[in-house]
Amino acid sequence: MHIEFTAANANAMEVLGARLAPALRAGMMLHLHGELGAGKTTLIRGILRGLGHTGAVKSPTYTLVEPYQMNGLPVFHFDLYRLKDPEELEFLGIRDYLEGQGVCLVEWAERGAGVLPAADVEITIQRSGDGRQVQFLTHTASGDELLRAIS
Repeated sequence: MHIEFTAANANAMEVLGARLAPALRAGMMLHLHGELGAGKTTLIRGILRGLGHTGAVKSPTYTLVEPYQMNGLPVFHFDLYRLKDPEELEFLGIRDYLEGQGVCLVEWAERGAGVLPAADVEITIQRSGDGRQVQFLTHTASGDELLRAIS
């Protein structure tokens, strides 16, 4: 399934993320693609806010992963921008995060190719004037369910 949205500004990106939140299920893997400053972290902030998180949301560029726990659902926000080699994910203990108990939101997922599992949904964000074009492409039945919830 393929769906596209236009987000006029950062607030619209957060609203789009919040719309995804109720349909997220344990074990889901979302890969986010886009250049620096495209809005990947902003979309994730919206998802986390939609799940009830009220604190700060920053990109875990240096720590690689930031865990959250909301309503019994673990959510792991990965930022692989600084990853030099996908095998570094093994040292991070990536398998522990992928046990299917939580949701994995992965920025710069292409840098973990060969180690990260395939995405349920790939999200590509591109600049479009002052706004953003957000493309969703599903690869699994759970990904299809997620997009049906927001379309």
